[in-house]
Amino acid sequence: MKFSLVAALVVVLAVAHGSEAVSLVKRDVQSDVDKITKLINDMSASITSATQDMVEKVKALEVTNTAQTYMEDSRAKIQPLVDKVQAEAAKLQEQVKPFIANIEDQIRPLTENFSTQVKPLTDNFHTQVKPLTDMMEKFFQQVMDQTKALLPPQ
Repeated sequence: MKFSLVAALVVVLAVAHGSEAVSLVKRDVQSDVDKITKLINDMSASITSATQDMVEKVKALEVTNTAQTYMEDSRAKIQPLVDKVQAEAAKLQEQVKPFIANIEDQIRPLTENFSTQVKPLTDNFHTQVKPLTDMMEKFFQQVMDQTKALLPPQ
């Protein structure tokens, strides 16, 4: 009877140990499943973020290309108008040249006459003011020399 009791106890312990081992295995599997699930979620988030970045870059490139195409189209439309305006400006310049030359020919004697009348006056003024400026220059030089003499030696 003791033997059967010991055997029964061993069987009970074995069953208990087996069920305990099964629950440990289940716990490890659940932990592994949680780790794999987290890893898959992280990878999914990373791929989603990278995809969004790629889409934004493609959109920016499309906007840049659209703007560049718009600028080129606008330039192509405006260039004939610019060429026409430049041609008209060149024609106008050619038409105005004789008038400008005529005005220059009429003004030149007036400026020469003014210059011949004003030159003696400016020369006279210069000769009268020159002694005064020389005297003021000497005076300021004396003041500077006296000021330097009052300063302590360095």
